Amino acid sequence: MKRLMGMALGKHKPKQDELFIPTAQLATGPGHPFYAKLNEVLAQAGFDDFAEKLCAPYYKEGGRPGIPPGVYFRMLFIGYFEGLDSQRGIAWRCADSLALRTFLGIKLTEDTPVHASMTIIRQRLPELVFDKVFVFVLGLLEDQGLLRGKTVAIDATTLEANAAMKSIVRKDTGEDWKAYLRRLAQAEGIENPTDEDLRRMDRGRKDKKVSNEQWENPHDPDSRIAKMKDGRTHLAYKAEHAVDLDSEAIVATTVTFADKADADSAPATLALAEANLVLAGSEEEVAEAVMDKGYHDNGLLADLAEQAIRTYVPERRQKSRSWTDKPPAYEQAFRANRRRVRGDKGRRLNRWRSERCERTFAHVCETGGGRRAWLRGQTNVSKTHTLKCAAYNLGLLLRKIWGYCKPRNAEAGAAACFYAFGLLLVVIFVEAYRATNLPMGSWCQKYAWLLAAAMATTGIEFIRRFRKIRRFLTGC
Repeated sequence: MKRLMGMALGKHKPKQDELFIPTAQLATGPGHPFYAKLNEVLAQAGFDDFAEKLCAPYYKEGGRPGIPPGVYFRMLFIGYFEGLDSQRGIAWRCADSLALRTFLGIKLTEDTPVHASMTIIRQRLPELVFDKVFVFVLGLLEDQGLLRGKTVAIDATTLEANAAMKSIVRKDTGEDWKAYLRRLAQAEGIENPTDEDLRRMDRGRKDKKVSNEQWENPHDPDSRIAKMKDGRTHLAYKAEHAVDLDSEAIVATTVTFADKADADSAPATLALAEANLVLAGSEEEVAEAVMDKGYHDNGLLADLAEQAIRTYVPERRQKSRSWTDKPPAYEQAFRANRRRVRGDKGRRLNRWRSERCERTFAHVCETGGGRRAWLRGQTNVSKTHTLKCAAYNLGLLLRKIWGYCKPRNAEAGAAACFYAFGLLLVVIFVEAYRATNLPMGSWCQKYAWLLAAAMATTGIEFIRRFRKIRRFLTGC
């Protein structure tokens, strides 16, 4: 107490920056174990040399040196690990964090790349470069013996596009929504309709659905009108993942138009998965394909059966089926698929698909900041989504081989362990009190309500945090 009373109050005073600062006196952060290990893994694999050779044809010789490709790709990895969905957020986070500066290899006396530089590099590099970086990361999993590739699950989700429904125009006339309503009102005899008249007429119309065949967004023509996972109608893209069910790694990803049917996009994704496995050095061939009932199509089943790929695709509900107007191969593939789906292995694989394939979307789109696209154009959205999937595979590699979790999940896991330990202590104390059979007048009986309140609070907090970080316990 005397020691505390003898201390003087510190006051904030304006300070003048020193003109010269020795390098040894510069503030440095301790870094983060996850990023330190990731840098070590990338350095051992020669990632920077690989990236520079890969991007060299798209730069001219001479002139001011640009951002090293390894730094640019690391910044995109940071966007996934930190849950950042925009280039501005990534650039600000890298400039603000000493740990991320160390991960990028940028000194304190150097400026971190700004978002405009990231845009220029993304526009300079073609989509093929991003695909090769993805395959390079996939090769790291193959080197550690994680990649299998025999059983692949395919599923898709929607990505919200950087375009608003209020900006859509008709493809034939170029009219926006208000001009379209004004033309309809004039056709009904209202010569000079006001905005209130247009709203009243629009509410009374029966056929108000918009179609991708008639409407588009002039700022992002590649986006399509689609229904999001939360039920909203929005302009969106469709992202499809091919996941190795044994290792939970994403072996292929594609971003296409949101109105494209699942059965039409699945063959391209499956073919890309087979090609990526070969490029990654895997000797295993895809032998089984697992999908949900949205992919059930007789033509797709027959094509995969012709390629000697066993399918496990649940069928949609249908009253009756007619095979008289279809090729014989369609019926054979349909019945073989039905037989496999109803077996024990088919049930197990579809359960794994719903758990492990859906989990990749939870990581990449929800916690990885990939649900909302801030770029426009199918190519730009595909570039960033491919790198987020590559970052997911890096996180999977570090978790399964060395036990490192993502920075955000590591903190959440420590909090969950703390509250679980507190709950365990309360339970042990209550059981010990029961075993000792203390009299009613003891202090434990007097303060029993305090124990009950502490146990309830700890239990509620643990359940809340467990639900919030449930992906930490099962994912990377």
